[in-house]
Amino acid sequence: QVQLVESGGGLVQAGGSLRLSCAASGIIFSINDMGWYRQAPGKQRELVAAITSSGSTNYADSVKGRFTISRGNAKNTVYLQMNRLKPEDTAVYYCNADLVAYSLGRSTGYWGQGTQVTVSS
Repeated sequence: QVQLVESGGGLVQAGGSLRLSCAASGIIFSINDMGWYRQAPGKQRELVAAITSSGSTNYADSVKGRFTISRGNAKNTVYLQMNRLKPEDTAVYYCNADLVAYSLGRSTGYWGQGTQVTVSS
């Protein structure tokens, strides 16, 4: 089955940096959009950054200039470089991919398990 595996979360002081990674595994025909979402306690899940197969990117206003999303060249992988982190960035971060699994034959959204990012003051 298709699975998204995340890594890189943790605890960091304000002003520090973290790099999140997400790799899609399984029998995948193609991957379209990939992105990162986050959800703080009591709040809706929100888009942080997204990237298309052609390299077009989109960022939430709150992270522009601080976060950078990128994709591996020959791997089903997406990264999120997070710099100048703020306490407001504290949330569970989720990897998302719109992809076509070989067994399914149509584009479907998949989610990672989520990884905690905590930024202390």
